[in-house]
Amino acid sequence: MRHALWPIVACLVTIFATPPAEALRVPKCTFGPGATPAQTLPRRPHGAAIPIDHIIVLMQENRSYDHYFGQLHYEGQPRSRPAPKNAANPDPTDPGGAPIARFHQNNYCESADLDHSWNGTHKEWNGGRMDGFTAENVDTSDPTGRRTMGYYDRLDLPFYYGLFSTFATSDRFFCSVLSQTFPNRFFLLAGTSFGHIANDFPTGNPATDFTQPTIFNELDDAGVSWKVYFSEIPFADEFGYVRNHAPGNVVPIHQFTIDAQNGTLPNVAYVDPIFEGSANTENDEHPPSNIQVGQNFTAGIINALFASPQWGSSALFLTWDEHGGFYDHVPPPAACVPDDIPPMLGSGDEPGAFDRYGIRVPVVVVSPYARRRYVSHRVYDHTSILRFIQTRFDLPALTRRDANADPMLKLFDFKRATFATPPTLPAAVIDQAHEQSDACVNAPPNGGI
Repeated sequence: MRHALWPIVACLVTIFATPPAEALRVPKCTFGPGATPAQTLPRRPHGAAIPIDHIIVLMQENRSYDHYFGQLHYEGQPRSRPAPKNAANPDPTDPGGAPIARFHQNNYCESADLDHSWNGTHKEWNGGRMDGFTAENVDTSDPTGRRTMGYYDRLDLPFYYGLFSTFATSDRFFCSVLSQTFPNRFFLLAGTSFGHIANDFPTGNPATDFTQPTIFNELDDAGVSWKVYFSEIPFADEFGYVRNHAPGNVVPIHQFTIDAQNGTLPNVAYVDPIFEGSANTENDEHPPSNIQVGQNFTAGIINALFASPQWGSSALFLTWDEHGGFYDHVPPPAACVPDDIPPMLGSGDEPGAFDRYGIRVPVVVVSPYARRRYVSHRVYDHTSILRFIQTRFDLPALTRRDANADPMLKLFDFKRATFATPPTLPAAVIDQAHEQSDACVNAPPNGGI
């Protein structure tokens, strides 16, 4: 009997020691820099065949899909795949005991930030096992790292749940790299983080630092108008090309409402929230900031677009830059390596490459041409948004990653404007009891973007 058990034990060891098969699949990376949409998707619409003249990209901060929308399946969008009911992570204070399960988070401000660094995220991912979240988020205010397993629902985020239940979304949208904010936002704008794995600022010559080509270079070369609307600091100023650009392209956030009202939005717009502030002021949703303050900011941008005379030819992409240390159950699949620049790994850094997507994050397409209540299960990442812009304006790929990215055309029906009249969505309320709670009033300062 004892010998008969060995094959079973060996099989179980193999199952639990091996990452999910999906995580081992290698994507086809057929195309390279310079590839045009007509070459990569010869039978799909591109250029003027796409009736979208104004593309707005709003990227918020640090929330995973399961953390925000693991309940969406039960609360407005049954086509969205839910978080498993038995989802859990080990208790780092009692590894052999009962695991820590997902739970409805009652606080809108966290007791501490969570680990979303290169090292922390790789340990949370743990080769595809998705079981390192609690251990990496142990804090004096949270000795078991339990806060990573918290989730919200439609009662907490009514506007978001209404938005994601009405327009087109995906439950397979991943951030671009297993790391934090800057590298992922670099991928959104440049198709690569050009080696960066951390929140690195230009530190040398302000005129030449970070000269990596971006979507802004391409838009100018093609005569396509663009603006960055910023609340506090414009993230795009990381790139020398934007910092040294002629004035008028980088403007304060209030100008978005004015431009939307006057029908003068550019062809491409990026919107930046407040990245640093007190918990009830910062509206990028980065922990420990109040989630409803960020939701309210997003609703203001979307409602301004709804009221704009340019709504009929617009598409807004809303997403989050990375998971922020919050649990997600879906292992990120392999991805195309963007270029030949390796990660800038230091002594003690977790080994890795730019050959895998990061943790899954929410995304929604808000447009008259968005498919009604549609959920895509295809794999996308931040460079899919970049590729959509390139596809609409017939721009070449910047790197191998965006050249092979799916431009999310399945989320649209360009033959008819389903939402020619914008829908009425739930209000983006800010609950005063939560706003004035100890959790928000006494929240620690934001530890980083």
